[in-house]
Amino acid sequence: MERTNRKEQVPLVIVSEYREPETSIDEGTRLQNGQFDVESQQPMPAAETISIYCKDTSNAVQVPESMLLYNITDEPPWFLSILLGMQHFLLLFGGTVSLPLLLAPHLCISPKDSGVPFLISSIFFVAGLDTLLQLTLGVRLPIIQGSTFTFFGPAIAILQLPRWQCPSESAIESMNYEDRQELWFSRVREIQGAIILSSLVEVLLGFTGAVGFLVRFIGPLTVVPTIALTGLSLFGVAAPWAGRHWGITIFAIALLTFFSQYAPRIRWRCVSVAWEERIRTACQLFPVLMTVVIAWSLCAILTAAGALPDDPKAYGYSARTDIKLDTLSQTPWFRFPYPFQWGWPTFSLSGLSMISGVLAGIVESIGDYYACARIAGAPPPPTHAINRGIGMEGLGCVLAGIWGTGSGTTSYSENIAALGITKVGSRRVVMCAAVVMMGIGIFTKFAGLLATMPDPIVGGLYCGLFGMISAVGLSQLQSVDLNSTRNLFVLGFSLFMGLTVPHWVSEHKKTLDTMTSVSQLNQVVQVLLTTSMFVGGFLACLLDNILPGTPQERGLTAMHSSVSTEDGHLIREIYHPPGFLIRLFNRCCCTSYLPFWPKPHKEEEPID
Repeated sequence: MERTNRKEQVPLVIVSEYREPETSIDEGTRLQNGQFDVESQQPMPAAETISIYCKDTSNAVQVPESMLLYNITDEPPWFLSILLGMQHFLLLFGGTVSLPLLLAPHLCISPKDSGVPFLISSIFFVAGLDTLLQLTLGVRLPIIQGSTFTFFGPAIAILQLPRWQCPSESAIESMNYEDRQELWFSRVREIQGAIILSSLVEVLLGFTGAVGFLVRFIGPLTVVPTIALTGLSLFGVAAPWAGRHWGITIFAIALLTFFSQYAPRIRWRCVSVAWEERIRTACQLFPVLMTVVIAWSLCAILTAAGALPDDPKAYGYSARTDIKLDTLSQTPWFRFPYPFQWGWPTFSLSGLSMISGVLAGIVESIGDYYACARIAGAPPPPTHAINRGIGMEGLGCVLAGIWGTGSGTTSYSENIAALGITKVGSRRVVMCAAVVMMGIGIFTKFAGLLATMPDPIVGGLYCGLFGMISAVGLSQLQSVDLNSTRNLFVLGFSLFMGLTVPHWVSEHKKTLDTMTSVSQLNQVVQVLLTTSMFVGGFLACLLDNILPGTPQERGLTAMHSSVSTEDGHLIREIYHPPGFLIRLFNRCCCTSYLPFWPKPHKEEEPID
C-alpha cells in the first residue's frame, strides 16, 4: 500500500472493529487491534491515534472503538449537532416531565388547567439557559443541566405542612378559574423561595472555594461509589416505567443494544462501502433517536390494530399512543416563560430543608464532572473549574427559583452516559441541545407532543442507560490497587451501605421525624440519608481518608498527578473561561486570589 498525494488522500473513518482490507497486506503488519504504520510496517501502540490514507476507502484500516468521533473542542456540522442535541433532549425528557406530573397533586393543580404544561415549559427553558451558562462560564464540560429529584423530597415535605395541604377535589373543581390559579400559584411561590434560599448556599460553597478545598480529600474510591450509586439507585425510577409493558420495554432495550453496540460492528454486505460507513456512523450517533422512532411506531400500530387494552386498569394500557392526547390539546402553541411568572416568591424557615437537596446535588455533580471528563477524553477538572462549576450550578438553581420551575437544576448523569454510547463529546452538540431546550420551552405544543410518548419506551431507555452510568463510575478504578484488601473493603462497604441505608430510612421515616424537636433538621437528615450517592460517597470519603494507605495504593498519585505540557494546554483549552473574559479579568491583580478563576502560569503558552 502506498501513500497518495495529499489531494488524493481520503481520511480514515473511525469505526469500532478491525476489518479485513480487500487489498493484500503483509501478514506481519496485521495486529489484533488493527493498527500498524504504513511506511515502516511496524506495529503502533494501541493507545496512539493514527490516520491512514488510502487511494480507495475500501482499503481503510480501522481503529479501536475507544476513540471519540468528536472530542470536546471539535465542531461537528450544524445539522449533525442539532440532531445529536435532540437526542440529548430526549434523554432528559422523561425525568424532566415526570417531576411536574409528580408535583401536580401536591400543588393542587386541577386537570382542567394548563399548570403542568406551563411548569414543563418553564423547566425546559431554564434547563437550557443553565446549560449555556455552564458551557461558557462554568466547568465548561459537555454536561446537560436538568431538573433533579434531590429537590423533590424537600418540596413534598414543605407542601405536606398543614398550611399547604390541598382542599378536597370537589372543592377545587367548584372554584372559578382565578381561584384555582391562585391556589397553586401560592404553593409554587413557597417552593420558589425555598429553592432560592438554599441555592445561595451552593453559590457560596462554589465561588468561595470551599468545594475545591474538599476535593483534595476526594479520590477514585470516593468518586466510584458516588457515580455508580447514581446509576444503581435509579432502578426505582426505571422499574415503574418499564413494568407497564415489559414487551415494549424489552423491544426498546433490544433496539438500543442493536444500534449502539452491534450495528456499528457488522458488515453490511448488501450495500456499497460508502453507504456501509454511513449506516455504521448513523447507528453509532443516533441509537436513542432511532430506538424512540421505531418503538413509538410499533406502539402506534398496536394501538390502531386494537392489540393493546383500552381499560386504564389493565396491564399494557400505558403502551397506547392515544391516552395522553388531552395533554396535547390543552397545551398552547407558544408561551414565553418569564421571571416571577407566578408572583413574588415567599420565604419561610421550612425552606431550609432544601439545603439537603443542594448538598446531595453537589456530591453528585462532582462525580459527574470526573465521569464526563473521562468519557469525553479530557484531563481531570482542575480545582478552579470545579469551584466555578458548582457556583454556576447554584446560580442556575437560583434562576430556576426565579422562574418558578418547582425544582432546581443539576448535572444530568443520563446525558453523560449518552456521551459514552455515541462517542461524541463535543461542546457544540450540548450547546445545540441547550438551544433546543429553550426553544421547546417556548414552543410548548412540541413539549406536549413528546409528553405523549408511551411510558414503556421511556422505561426501556432508562434501563439501557442507567447501567452505563454505573459502569462509568466503576471505570474510575483503573488507577486503584484492587489487590489491596483495604480498597476492596472501602469500595464494597460504601456500595452496600449506599443501598442499605436509604432503603431502611425510606421504610422508617416516622423514626427520623421524631429524632429531634426541630422538624427542619429532621427533614434535612432524612433527605440526605435517602440519597444513595450521598451515603455511599460520604462513607467512601471518610474511610478512604482515615484508613492507612499509600497515595499510590488509593489511586491519588494518578488522579492528582501534575499534568504534562500537553495536558496543561488541554486544561487551558477546555476548562478556562472564554479568552475575552480571561483578558478582561486578568487586568485586575486581585484575580489571582479568586478560587474560581484560573491562575496564570509563566510556563504555560497562551491559547490562540
